Amino acid sequence: MTTRKPAVSGMFYPSDKAELDSMIDKFLDNVPDIKLEKELKAIIVPHAGYIYSGQVAAYAYSLLKKYRDRIKKVIMLGPSHQVYFSDAASDVNEYWESPLGKVKVMENKLRKLEEPHVKEHCLEVQVPFLQKILKDFEILPMVAGDADPKKISKCIEPLLNEDTVLIISSDLSHYNSYDDAVGIDKNTNIGINNLDYDKIEQEGDACGKIPILALIDIAKKLKWKCKLLDYKNSGDVTNTKDGVVGYSSFVFYG
Repeated sequence: MTTRKPAVSGMFYPSDKAELDSMIDKFLDNVPDIKLEKELKAIIVPHAGYIYSGQVAAYAYSLLKKYRDRIKKVIMLGPSHQVYFSDAASDVNEYWESPLGKVKVMENKLRKLEEPHVKEHCLEVQVPFLQKILKDFEILPMVAGDADPKKISKCIEPLLNEDTVLIISSDLSHYNSYDDAVGIDKNTNIGINNLDYDKIEQEGDACGKIPILALIDIAKKLKWKCKLLDYKNSGDVTNTKDGVVGYSSFVFYG
C-alpha cells in the first residue's frame, strides 16, 4: 500500500488534527445558507494557505454537505506549480494522507506520474475539507501541465456520474496592487460565470486556467450553469495592498 504524505502540512494548513478540525469548522460556520436551482456538479476553489483563502473555499465546500451521503468519488484537477510536463497526470499512490487521516485514490486507467504530485499543494489543501464534509469517498487527483483543456475534459467527462463531484483548484491574479487585482479578477470571474471559454482562454488571469477551461468545456457540453459564491484577495486578510493574490469560489450545477 503506497501513500502520498502531506507536503505542505504545517505551512498551508495546521498539522495538528484538532487545530485543523477547528479551523475548517469555523470557516464552514461563517458561510450563509446558499440555495441552488438544481443539483451540484462541480466547484472551483482556491488553494492558498488556509488563513488567506480557506474562508473563500468554504463557500463552495459548504454546498457539499447536502450531498455527503451521495458523493462517493471526487475528481480533483489543478495546475502543476512544481514540475513542468505535458498533458495531465494522476498520481501513482493508492492513498493520500492528511492530519485527518487517509483517503483512497480511485482506481483509474489515466496516465500516472509521481513527480508532479510529490510537492504540489493545489490538491493537497482540498483533502481536509473533503474529509470534514464527506463520509465514504475516494479521490482522483490530477494535475495539469502544458495541456489542451479540451483533451483533459474528454478524459474526465466519462468519469462523471451521480455519485461524483469535480473540483477545480485555482487561484486568480498574482502580485498586483489591490485595486488592479479587483479589476483583473472581476474580468476573470465574469468569464467563468458566463462559461465564456474564449474570454478565459484569451484574458483570464488564473494559475489554474487550463483546469478552469476544461471545466467550462464540460459545463457547456452538459448544459451546466455557474454561480460565483465568493471573492476576496489576500489584501482583505492581511490589509497589505501591494502584491495581492485573488481567490474565488464557484459552483456549477445542472
